[in-house]
Amino acid sequence: MKRIPIVATVLVALCVAAMIGLGVWQLHRATWKEALIARYAANRSLPPMAFPRLAPVPDDAMFRKSQVNCLRVVGWSTEGGVTPSGQAGYRHIAACSTGAEGPGALVDAGVAADPQFKPSWQGGLVDGIITTEPQHVSLIGKLFGHPVPPRPMLVADRPAPGLAASAPPSTDEISNNHIAYAVQWFLFAGVAAVIYGIALRRRMTPPVTPPSP
Repeated sequence: MKRIPIVATVLVALCVAAMIGLGVWQLHRATWKEALIARYAANRSLPPMAFPRLAPVPDDAMFRKSQVNCLRVVGWSTEGGVTPSGQAGYRHIAACSTGAEGPGALVDAGVAADPQFKPSWQGGLVDGIITTEPQHVSLIGKLFGHPVPPRPMLVADRPAPGLAASAPPSTDEISNNHIAYAVQWFLFAGVAAVIYGIALRRRMTPPVTPPSP
């Protein structure tokens, strides 16, 4: 009977243990994400707060009512967006100056159906809901890079002239797939253990010797 391969067995055991550990970590992440979403939902009923100046946006500010005094618009950017009725379009985000110094503020001024639309809005007092600017970071960048935290952005309650209101930020847009990821890691661990067990059994089983004639 052959010996059990020590090195291979240890490596497989370590891999299985690592996958189980990742699954448990995802379960903890799921609990954390559920609590975070509940906190964001509760923020909606809180009174307005001062607009955060810098990233990252604190948890107690997300989805809160706030106000920005846009002294002047220093630039525009365009992203895909939708209206509250679900009409797709192009939302126009204004980079505002809010004083002589400081980072300024981003304001989602509304959605246009025409991608070539040029907003005429030059600034003013804006009421809205705090969220973060759109992110364009790949999964690889999130895993191995050091992405810059998104800046705070105010989604205006009333759109700028010529624009339709953007759909307000919703906690329904926050994904919580950690339970599914945990199940996948546990399945990977189980499959790896079963496959190695079958291979080990075949290795340990002595070959059948055919009977002598």
